[in-house]
Amino acid sequence: MEKIIIKGLKIKAFHGVNPQEKIDGQNFILDITAELDVKKAQLSDNVDHTVSYSDIIKTTTAVFTEKSYNLIETAANKVGMEIMRTYPKLRSVTVLLKKPEAPIKADFEYVAVEDTITREQMMAETVE
Repeated sequence: MEKIIIKGLKIKAFHGVNPQEKIDGQNFILDITAELDVKKAQLSDNVDHTVSYSDIIKTTTAVFTEKSYNLIETAANKVGMEIMRTYPKLRSVTVLLKKPEAPIKADFEYVAVEDTITREQMMAETVE
């Protein structure tokens, strides 16, 4: 299984529990790993046989900035679910959402959540 990896995607958004986070916003960093079979793309050298990382970035940015969420857990899940819905060639996607400017009185690099969504999960949810 091959992977498309996007590391360090920086997006300003307005997620957080504190009211000031929703007013001022802050920078978030996303690492996205999408698993898929790219054998056909490797043989054909045709972008139509894979999923464009540029398209994944556009989808991520649109979903991540369209609404303000209290929890980064929710924001990460919304991004992952939309990526899986939009790109049926993907077998799974993992979204690592980092919040380096979290309003916590501590010395840290970032706080984060990671959410992995598989095609099997998506199919099970549509059956229920």
